[in-house]
Amino acid sequence: MKKTALIMAGGRGERFWPRSRKNLPKQFLSLTGDGRTMIQLTIERILPIVDIEDIYIATNKDYIELVREQLPNIPKENILCEPVGKNTAPCIGLGAIHIAKKYQDALMMVLPSDHLIKYNSMFINSLKIACNLAEQNTNLVTIGITPDYPETGYGYIKFNPEKSVGQAFAVDRFVEKPNLEVAKEYLATEEYLWNSGMFVWKISSILANMERWMNKTYSGLLRIKEAIGTSDENMVLEKEFYAFDSQSIDYGIMEKAKDIYTVPGTFGWDDVGSWLAIERIRKTNEYGNVVSGNVITIDSKNSIIDGNSKLIATVGVEDLIIVDTEDATLICNKDSSKDIKKVLENLKICNRTEYL
Repeated sequence: MKKTALIMAGGRGERFWPRSRKNLPKQFLSLTGDGRTMIQLTIERILPIVDIEDIYIATNKDYIELVREQLPNIPKENILCEPVGKNTAPCIGLGAIHIAKKYQDALMMVLPSDHLIKYNSMFINSLKIACNLAEQNTNLVTIGITPDYPETGYGYIKFNPEKSVGQAFAVDRFVEKPNLEVAKEYLATEEYLWNSGMFVWKISSILANMERWMNKTYSGLLRIKEAIGTSDENMVLEKEFYAFDSQSIDYGIMEKAKDIYTVPGTFGWDDVGSWLAIERIRKTNEYGNVVSGNVITIDSKNSIIDGNSKLIATVGVEDLIIVDTEDATLICNKDSSKDIKKVLENLKICNRTEYL
């Protein structure tokens, strides 16, 4: 069966402020030190199993030109513009109807644009397993991540170890982000995976579930599908999309549907959710610092220091995140990294939008 992919690239990456901005969010930045941006790496790693003309990018109007600039080989008609952010279910639905318009039915991989994978060949193997399972019946397949510590920032997938199909397992339920004690319990059972937000299914399978569980959205998607390629396409897209409920695919479909399976992944996945991820994807020096740019450190330990040409000198600091850009500087204790979003909230309240 024809394999296609939808890459979701509309996020703001607010926890990577001030490097990630409204006009240049995280997925369009290079964070690995090799010059390639996160969305470029996402496309490169799936090319062994998906043709470039069958890769679709879902983004918003602010990022259309960035997508075209960084991914010049993606067909222009495959760059889908969401008129307004409505969470992942409408985004995935929009991708599904465009693929259905072209192929009627096909396999569809859904992947975020801002994750990093360390072992690409192992990742491709997991995708192939998921594709083979998704071709059968109406199975919906998610790729879970085998946890190696009790993370409280991710949702989890509870699977049934007694019900397996090859290397995949039936999903019992999806659970919200736990507190630390619950996360430790999940880890101890060895029956929970991190929810990576990566999915594989047939177009016919996901649309059938949308018709059942999200009928209002499904009806609107059909009207958009009919208008694709016509002079009314943009008008119909805008009208229908604004009317959609803002709903995640997990809440809208995956928590309700049957025949859901998960493939456990052990391929060095990182969702790069905050500045702390830099310690996992770049090498630390002998003092535990991750340093980029023009930096001098004196008696400084376990810090992330990210600058450009301006000299940054630190003396006697520890466990800090320091990020310097042309117009803004962040100095944050590592324990407070989850609160960086509060800076943006304050900037919005003060109408200092030039720093967003």
